[in-house]
Amino acid sequence: MTIFNSVPVQAAAEAPARQARSIPAVLGADLEVPVKGGKLVSYANLDYAASAPCLVPVSEAVTAALPAYSSVHRGAGYASQLTTARYEQARHTVRAFVGARPDDAVIFTRNTTDATNLLAGCLPQGTTVVVFDTEHHASLLPWPQAVRLAPPAFPGEAVRAADEALAAIDGPKLLVVTAASNVTGELWPIAALAHIAHRHGARILVDAAQLVPHRRLNLTALDLDYVAFSGHKLYAPFGAGVLVGRRDWLSDGEPYLKGGGAVKSVDETTEWHEDAEPRHEAGTPNVLGAIALAAACDALTATGWTELVREEERLISRLRAGLAAIPGVRELSLWGPDHPRVGIVSFTVEGYSAREVAEALSGEYGIGVRDGKFCAHPFVRHLLGTADGGCEDGTASAVRASIGIGTTQEHVDRLVEAVHDLACR
Repeated sequence: MTIFNSVPVQAAAEAPARQARSIPAVLGADLEVPVKGGKLVSYANLDYAASAPCLVPVSEAVTAALPAYSSVHRGAGYASQLTTARYEQARHTVRAFVGARPDDAVIFTRNTTDATNLLAGCLPQGTTVVVFDTEHHASLLPWPQAVRLAPPAFPGEAVRAADEALAAIDGPKLLVVTAASNVTGELWPIAALAHIAHRHGARILVDAAQLVPHRRLNLTALDLDYVAFSGHKLYAPFGAGVLVGRRDWLSDGEPYLKGGGAVKSVDETTEWHEDAEPRHEAGTPNVLGAIALAAACDALTATGWTELVREEERLISRLRAGLAAIPGVRELSLWGPDHPRVGIVSFTVEGYSAREVAEALSGEYGIGVRDGKFCAHPFVRHLLGTADGGCEDGTASAVRASIGIGTTQEHVDRLVEAVHDLACR
């Protein structure tokens, strides 16, 4: 059994005859921001892991949909019918983007957190969730009954720990794991973990929020049961996310929202829709968010992953090498510097709090990064070797730089030079 999933290999294995189109542009590439002294400089956005900028094709798709924007699933008028068609086409686009099975449900949500909480409400009675302490809070907190596993020292230990935990549980069980860490960018062995889960009669939910902007994901090939991700990390910052996966739990679960659209009839009793999508999409949905999300999926697919991955790996390697050469800078990593990862790097600078570094980078150099615990408090504390500390006060926290489409070599070099200047003051 292979320990590592084949996500990076999948990207490189696209048909060699396929000609990749040019990488699409992002809005805000020409943004200028003020720095100390009142000077304006071009903005180096290195905070993609929090929210990626909007792709131009995404903005164009939303703009094209606005003139005919109307309600969905309820109107007989032309605008309503057209908007409904666009909304449902978005569902088909997302299904294809993640390589879902033909009968999988595709439920639009607000974001990954919303998606995981939706699934939490649909778990069969008595389900036990197995989750690592390395997870984002969205995957760590929603479950009424959970077994939390310590951060594994290496990928094989993650598989072993999940194996042992699942073997000890009777009744329904769900393994929850990230595909790519939002703290370190490291890729998790999701194929091996899916195999282990199914061997014990469990299902697996993969948080793909940090993976799908960087790598191709094929739910069917990896044999995953559920996948959740957010549009705002996928160059579609219009407030939509998605939960994709097996239909039975979702069709049997309590409706996530009780209201219009989720019901078939209401009189003395309420008859809910059996189909998972209307059952959990009550009220008027975020139509434009779904259209934006689908447009981002289309744009990335049309571009082709080979060129995207090649450019990202070039830039993140340059960034990591530059930071590693600076005295007093420590990169955070669970499984070592050689483990495969996406375009995320978190680090500390000796003598400075994370907030001080982030504020200096912004105020003096026009660089946007994230500081804190990245909504993964137990994991960051583990990596830093600390037991406590607030998320916002700069203690026991780190700086995170993350890249994507629109990141340039100048952005990377500016960050390295700025951190060097700060560390050597």
